[in-house]
Order: sequence, then structure tokens, then C-alpha cells
Amino acid sequence: MNVSDVVILGGGVIGLSLAEELSRRGATVAVLDQGAIGQEASWAGAGMLPPGNFEHATTPAARLRGMSHALWPAFSERLLAETGIDNGYRRSGGLEIRLGEPASTLAAEVAAWRCEQVEVEPLTPDAAWQYEPALTRQVTAAYRLPQMGQVRNPRHLKALQAACTNRGVVLQPGTAAYGFIRDGAKICAVRTNQGDVAAGRFVVAGGAWSSRLLETAGCRAAVRPLRGQIALLAMHPLPVRQIVNVGPRYIVPRPDGRILIGSTEEPVGFDKRNTAEGVGGLAGFAARVVPALAAAAFERAWAGLRPQSPDGLPYLGGAPGCDNLFVAAGHFRAGLQLSPATALALTQLVLGQPPFMPLAAFAVDRPTAGFSSAEVSSSAEPN
Repeated sequence: MNVSDVVILGGGVIGLSLAEELSRRGATVAVLDQGAIGQEASWAGAGMLPPGNFEHATTPAARLRGMSHALWPAFSERLLAETGIDNGYRRSGGLEIRLGEPASTLAAEVAAWRCEQVEVEPLTPDAAWQYEPALTRQVTAAYRLPQMGQVRNPRHLKALQAACTNRGVVLQPGTAAYGFIRDGAKICAVRTNQGDVAAGRFVVAGGAWSSRLLETAGCRAAVRPLRGQIALLAMHPLPVRQIVNVGPRYIVPRPDGRILIGSTEEPVGFDKRNTAEGVGGLAGFAARVVPALAAAAFERAWAGLRPQSPDGLPYLGGAPGCDNLFVAAGHFRAGLQLSPATALALTQLVLGQPPFMPLAAFAVDRPTAGFSSAEVSSSAEPN
């Protein structure tokens, strides 16, 4: 068997985007995943893409978001041209609203968007209802982001897999990694349930499972799983046309008459089961924000395990003490939206080139408060 230039451990949206970018630049790549390719948190999300402005961003996280915002249109067009699969990318616009809170509640957020020179439109409740007449009359604060986008997660992952396969990327589902073989500061191979896999360089992009594998290389990058439950409704005609956010919860309409309602944030280890409380809470939230959704048809619900770091920032960079081991993990709720910029930065690092922006804020060995061992390593076995 030929040895790949790069082995990526994790076949979610981060791992597949990185494989696509590396293979476009001529690297031979293999992607290993303990389960099916692209079926964990990446598949489970709602596909929201907040806007950004790389040139005027004021924080490292905002710069990463700004670069991704700039890359998404061409990235989607390239995937469509190469695979014939439409990932559903579109800039639908989005509203951020609050119910029953003072009108000034969102003023700081509006100011932050303006500081980034991202188009933002402060709204009175009457103006919000003009955009979305079906919203509850309890709206008291609102603004609109015209450049808010969305993609269809399952379609995007399908397109990524097809693009990778077309370029010769080896996809190996059912291949669980559990340790490394190393010679000093160099990783020689990764140990898996299918045997040892050698490569020139390795990238851990295993989402919520990344900490366990990195610990075997002496690298402590705290990532814990946080369950997010999502419900799918159907209604014709759609009662809302654009994304509606209320803090961490959202309503995302799709052109086919389906509406995604999310999401819970539950520290329950590696438990991906839906619960009556979780799904019922989402249905209640939807009906409070858009009363017409109380009559929508319930189609199904699912859950994903979001990889959360202690400070909310992903780990991007080299693993301390290992010359050829890299990390791209801990994106929490932003894995899909940040995947184009993450893939670009990690590709540049892996190929020995300077990344498009400094990555010190995302360093694997940056000081963080950390999680307790119980939070990072649940006694529940991963599915």
C-alpha cells in the first residue's frame, strides 16, 4: 500500500474540507473515521453561515469567520462544477430578535457588526414584522443581517465526499484510531483497528473525540461533547423566508417547505439520543417565535455532539512536541461555517507555508481554564 502524504483523522466537514483543499494542491490524502464519513455533528447542523469581513475584523475568531464568508461562494460553485451536487448555498438573510427584552438589548451586537463593516440593519418591531409578518407580536428588539447565508449540510458533505473521491482521496470509514507510533518528535504511523497507517503528516480533526486521541501523543487539547438536538418541521407555504435567531436558538427555513428548529446545548457526554424534553422544548420555542408553526407537521428529530473547547475557540496548529502532527478541532457550533478558512489555514501549515493569518489565538497549547476530566472524558462510550 502506498503511503499518503497526509492522513486526516476524522471525516466530518473539517476533515473533508481539508482533504479537498490538500488534494487540489497535489497532496495524496487518506481520511480515516471511526464511523461513517460525514455522519456526526457536521451532518446534524442547520447550515447557518454568519457574515464577516476579513479586512475589518477585530478579533482572530472574526477574521476566521470573515475569510470563510469570502470563500463560501466560490467553494460552493467549485463543488457544483466538479461533482454536479448542489449544496444549497444561498445568502438568504437573517434576523436576530429578542422577545420581551428592552429595545436596547441588541445595541452592542449591532455596534460590533458595524465595527467589522458588516452590513447590519437595526429594526424596530414594526420593521421586523414587515420582513416577517408571521413573527410573534412579542418581538421587542431586532436587527437584520442581509448577508447571512446557509447551506444544506447533508448535500454539502455529499459534494465534499464526491470531490475528494474524484481526486483520489482514500476514504476509510469504520477505521478507529487509538494511538500513534512515533520516533522522537516525529509521528511515523497511527494505530487503528484496521492496522497501522503510515504517512508523512497527520491531522487530528476528530470533533468531540479529538481529546482522547491527542492524549496518546502527549497533547492536551481539551474538547468536550455537547449534545445539540434539532427538530425538522414541514409547512406549506413557509411562514418565514429567512433565518430567525433568538440567541443560541434558531429557525431555518428551506426552499422545499421544511423548517429546522434548533438547538439544545447539553453536557451529557457521548449520548446522542433525542429526548422528549429536548424535542418538546424546540417545538415550544418554534411556536412562541412563529405562532403558525404550532400547526406545522413534525417530520423527525436528531442530535449531534458538538466539540466545545474551554474558551470557545477551535484548536488550529501544530501539536506541541510533534513535528508532523496537526490539530483542527473544537469548533463547537461553527464547524461548518468556518470549514473553508480552517481548510485553507491547515493546508498552508501542513504544506510548510505561512498561513493567511496568525494562528496564535488558536494554538493547541494556549492557556485555557480547561474542563474537568469528567466533562472531557465521559464514562459513556462513543457511538
